[in-house]
Amino acid sequence: MINIKRTNSDDKHFQQLADELELELKIRDGDEHTFYAQLNLIDKLEHVIVAYDGDEPVGCGAMRKYSQYRMEIKRMFVPVSRRGQGIASMILQALEIWCRELSFTHYVLETGKNQPEAISFYKKNKYSIIPNFGRYKSSANSICFEKK
Repeated sequence: MINIKRTNSDDKHFQQLADELELELKIRDGDEHTFYAQLNLIDKLEHVIVAYDGDEPVGCGAMRKYSQYRMEIKRMFVPVSRRGQGIASMILQALEIWCRELSFTHYVLETGKNQPEAISFYKKNKYSIIPNFGRYKSSANSICFEKK
């Protein structure tokens, strides 16, 4: 059974999973990884989810305030060996619930064109493609989404 834990970016399991995510993205993003790495620092994230199967951390996600009504979903990751089991959907749902509890009405996020699984995942979860926002405006590799 998968359990969800609310925590922050000081959590050692979140940091381990975020490191695994960075290794995967470094391969997928190639030369553009340096640009993205500076936008995805994990220090000082107050709202983090870590999913566990027993004592094993099997996925994570985070969010940070983007504007008065919007939270930005960040650092969504499930290790390759655990994909296809619905863990990412549980994490995303837990983040959305937490957003609503904090009185946010919109969720925004960015993913890369080199992550077709992520693009399909967000579309499946009723996120709509929007013009690139914030620091991603000039990035040709970025695809931004929003859900209200």
